[in-house]
Amino acid sequence: MHERVRRVLAALQEKGSTADIVELPAAAPTAADAANQLGCPVGAIANSLVFSVGGEPLLILASGAHRVDTRLVARLLGVGRGRIRRADPAYVLTVTGQEVGGVAPVGHPQPLPTLIDLTLDQHPHIWAGAGMPHTVFRTTFTELLKLTDGRPAVIAAG
Repeated sequence: MHERVRRVLAALQEKGSTADIVELPAAAPTAADAANQLGCPVGAIANSLVFSVGGEPLLILASGAHRVDTRLVARLLGVGRGRIRRADPAYVLTVTGQEVGGVAPVGHPQPLPTLIDLTLDQHPHIWAGAGMPHTVFRTTFTELLKLTDGRPAVIAAG
């Protein structure tokens, strides 16, 4: 098991989760790829997306069926829209210890402020990245809130 995946598993266990890490047959660079391999709706995939808000990291767990609307997020955070930017791969690796395409909601060097897409609550089970592009774990909306100390939010219009 890769060190990144071990860190994710340890973080899950530390927070009381009994989730198992599942290795997919192939890397899943998109939510659609993950959903196809798992046989679930694309909306049940929790994409871990890192943003920089005025130079500080923000993790957004977005439904695979959504694109983050930075105007909504800026309004929610009470900052100007121009202060929110999608993080580049080097920044993502620095703040999460994981590479883009495999970022998990947990297992980072330091806890990250986290927003969780409210529409994920429509699914009885959610699949999230587990540290590598071909690893995931199954969870629930309620458990994601607990695991990340996250805040439910509307992150996409419509």
